[in-house]
Amino acid sequence: MREFFDSDTGFYYAIGLFTIGVFLAALAVLAITSPTDIGTRELGGLVVGFSVFMLVYFVSITVYRLEGREER
Repeated sequence: MREFFDSDTGFYYAIGLFTIGVFLAALAVLAITSPTDIGTRELGGLVVGFSVFMLVYFVSITVYRLEGREER
């Protein structure tokens, strides 16, 4: 397990999961502090946009790992 976090890709995966956690915490704070200020359409667009960003992030990490395997 330690080898995974010592590698570059393990670090990038951890950063990605941390980013998702911060995003979810921010959505929770937004829902608690001002539930009427943001509409369903805006919230949906925010969540879909962030999800697409994170998908591209994790796909790029996977491609980076695959390139490393080919060089060996």
